[in-house]
Amino acid sequence: MELAGALQLGELAAAFAALPVFPLFDAAYFIVSVLYLKYEPGAVEMSRKSPFASWLCAMLHCFGSYILADLLLGESPIDYFSNNSSVILATAVWYLIFFCPMNLFYKCVSFLPMKLIFVAMKEVVRVRKIAAGVHHAHHRYHHGWFIMMATGWVKGSGVALMSNFEQLLRGVWKPETNEILHMSFPTKASLYGTILFTLQQTRWLPISEANLIFFFTMFMIVCKVFMTATHSHASPFAPVENFICPVFFGSVSSGHTSHHHDQHGASHEVSHPPPPPAKSKEELNEGTRKRKAKKAE
Repeated sequence: MELAGALQLGELAAAFAALPVFPLFDAAYFIVSVLYLKYEPGAVEMSRKSPFASWLCAMLHCFGSYILADLLLGESPIDYFSNNSSVILATAVWYLIFFCPMNLFYKCVSFLPMKLIFVAMKEVVRVRKIAAGVHHAHHRYHHGWFIMMATGWVKGSGVALMSNFEQLLRGVWKPETNEILHMSFPTKASLYGTILFTLQQTRWLPISEANLIFFFTMFMIVCKVFMTATHSHASPFAPVENFICPVFFGSVSSGHTSHHHDQHGASHEVSHPPPPPAKSKEELNEGTRKRKAKKAE
């Protein structure tokens, strides 16, 4: 019975891994990506003033992961734009979300139940891209573990790692929003996922690629759908990171606080010198007599 269940699960995972992502899943990926672009402040006004800049930003949201991966592997960064069907589909999604009469298409796809479906479908594409990136890098660099992880990571993170460049196209410069410094859940999950796929590709993780794709996709779907439905930005990895990071990397808050207090105390001593000693009663009376004598003269 257990063997039959394992076989059925393996067949399900294999069928899921072989499921084509174009056009339905790719369309969902493009819809969610362009929706996030429209949520950015000033994105709607930019689409009216400069439609080409808006379209270019939308293409970065849709294909930024391919551009970064091609750059890492020394290939042409515009190679994926030879895929006419995907570019036309992404362009159609961008036009409908920004310019559909009465915002009908935007209202339909941003309706929460519909949006949750698209978010789940987007995670299917994300995990496939991570697996494909690791597999591609493994084919080029058979023993390059870090190259496999870097390629899979940028394939899964999408435009998040290019956010500062994309902001420049919109006339915005916010270096404090660097994704490397403040990783969102999809970026962290892509990093952890690409480590798993790298271990699987190098035969250090005893699991088939189809099963890993299936289970990691289910994990991503559950997390992203829950976070989107509850409008939460809390990372599911936070409890584990809060436990492990202080052990291996130390706690930043205590050292930073003491250093801040030392600097504050030093500046306090410099900027506030001790007050001069108070004058005695005799000195005050003598000063008063001198002022009266000067007035009389």
